[in-house]
Amino acid sequence: MSGNDDITHLEEELPLQELPLDAWHRAMGARMVGFAGYHMPIQYEGIMAEHTWTREHAGLFDVSHMGQLTFSGEGVDEALEILLPSDIKGLKPFRQRYSMLLDEEGGILDDLMVSRMGGNAFEGAAIYMVVNGATKYDDIGWMIEHLPDEVVMNHMDEQALLALQGPEAGEALAGLIPETADLLFMQSGLFTWRSVPLWISRSGYTGEDGFEISISAEDVTLLADALCELPQVKPIGLGARDSLRLEAGLPLYGHDLTPAVSAIGADLGFAIQKRRREEGGFIGHARVLKELADGPGSRRVGLKIEGRLPAREGAPIYAGAAKVGEVTSGGFAPTVGAPIAMGWVSLPHSALDTALEIEVRGKRIAASVASMPFVPHRYRRKA
Repeated sequence: MSGNDDITHLEEELPLQELPLDAWHRAMGARMVGFAGYHMPIQYEGIMAEHTWTREHAGLFDVSHMGQLTFSGEGVDEALEILLPSDIKGLKPFRQRYSMLLDEEGGILDDLMVSRMGGNAFEGAAIYMVVNGATKYDDIGWMIEHLPDEVVMNHMDEQALLALQGPEAGEALAGLIPETADLLFMQSGLFTWRSVPLWISRSGYTGEDGFEISISAEDVTLLADALCELPQVKPIGLGARDSLRLEAGLPLYGHDLTPAVSAIGADLGFAIQKRRREEGGFIGHARVLKELADGPGSRRVGLKIEGRLPAREGAPIYAGAAKVGEVTSGGFAPTVGAPIAMGWVSLPHSALDTALEIEVRGKRIAASVASMPFVPHRYRRKA
């Protein structure tokens, strides 16, 4: 066995870490599972009930497994524009953008949120970034390798992260922090609650209005209690988070997005602004520019499924006798009232309403390419 094999084996044997709210989740009746290296709550009272509550009221999600990073130092914007395909120089204070880390071949290493800070948030750091929990250590290693010495990256592992999502999230949070009522989608700011500093963005992963709240781990239980005392708010687990994001047409890294796929094929070209497309200069830009010009070989699409049988990740997709793709996310959609899926299919079969078949449990079920989101987004934008 090689040294690398030994390391892999040791990593697999590492015990799951605990979130700052671990005891809180268990006291609230959560069923805990292993996810992204942590004990995580998958549900409290049931996935269907929690999904519906979030669509109608406000759900509180613990996403403290995510990686929270800050960047500061001379030339930070220029350095991050090599790592990310998005316009960082044009990112205004207290604004946030969706972006990606790409490898040299243009494959997606992770998707993420990046914000321009302001004031004295996080000791005057210039940029705040949230990356996926399962990839955060790989992301940190990749960025350390490619950032110049003048740029300082800080992993804020002492911070917790909560997401408050749903149509009543704005009203609920304003009850505790009135100033948050002025935030619009993808805006952020530094707020104070009971003398505790909070970095809050109006964003999330459900398609609903909502917020992500960065708070010190030592204060997060106090805030979680205060939020769940409000009549609009209940704690929600990973199960409903997954069904909500699927209905919203939002990809999940490691499933719908991987290093094998491209930003253009994934329909994430919106994250690459015009200047970056024209100038290039970011890692992986050659593939992005080529696919913008010539089109990708395959695309991420939504799939509407006939009948009641859900198609799960890995199910092959056919057009006649030919396999043309694979399901990457799938399940029953409570709001839609039917099974839906997301998958990658070859370009000639990716047009809206294209009739396809998915193999589930040894038999073919009818499906067709559908527009996403399956449930309309309800972000709070400027009128």
